Amino acid sequence: MPRFPHPTAAALRRDPVPLRGRTVLVTGASRRGGIGFAVARRLAALGASVYLHHHVPHDDTQPWGAEPGGPEAVADAVREALADPAARVFHGPGDLSDPAAPARLLARAADAMGGRVDILVANHALSGRDGTLDTVDAAMLDAHWAVDTRSVVLLVQAYARLRAALPSRTPGGRVVMMTSGQDIADGMPHEVAYALAKGALASVTRTLATALAEHSVTVNTVNPGPVDTDYLTGEAYEAVAACFPAGRWGMPDDPARLIAWLATDEAEWITGQVIDSEGGFRRS
Repeated sequence: MPRFPHPTAAALRRDPVPLRGRTVLVTGASRRGGIGFAVARRLAALGASVYLHHHVPHDDTQPWGAEPGGPEAVADAVREALADPAARVFHGPGDLSDPAAPARLLARAADAMGGRVDILVANHALSGRDGTLDTVDAAMLDAHWAVDTRSVVLLVQAYARLRAALPSRTPGGRVVMMTSGQDIADGMPHEVAYALAKGALASVTRTLATALAEHSVTVNTVNPGPVDTDYLTGEAYEAVAACFPAGRWGMPDDPARLIAWLATDEAEWITGQVIDSEGGFRRS
């Protein structure tokens, strides 16, 4: 008799709501055109309760602008995907450039969802305020480090402290971070500060996975590749589309499907990995 027998036939049948009873914090989920929104919908459709973080002042400064209906419209669209009648969707703001904001955000999310956050998806990032090696300056470097790297590590720290208070081996602990393919092909020579900050997350993935292993938490980082989140149009858009074997950009739901799977128990043996979900993208 094997020490770990094969699962029964019944166990192999997939539960349509495998995240029933689980709770999720998704950061950077302020627009229906973004990856955070797509991830939140996928997790809600798998049965989870979801807390959406947003920072509308950031979107206001970007070419795509803030969500016309505001954060509540985003939350309502996620609620439409809820698979468990007992699950709920919450939302709240947070300027994660503030060193104290990550712990406050995690605490608010936990309070809203019954005192626990099972799954943390750190999707937020600072857009713009960057340059080439010749033009990047200390302010650009510091701004991206604060939002794209420091705040993520502080979120994971607050999450780890919350998980440490749970009974040993409580199942369902997941952390997913986001990188940007800065280590592939030619890198990101026009976004040095962003590439540095996101590259740090890729580098620290295994370290955080080891640190959280004692709490039965997996930690993985996803590189979604170029995703159409409404930031590019015209000839430049078509040129990027031609770099994919499928002839199209990645859509927000493409990385969302991977992240949703990583959040389930089926992915409990995957940790410390940087996973590319980029549709075979190659610069021409």
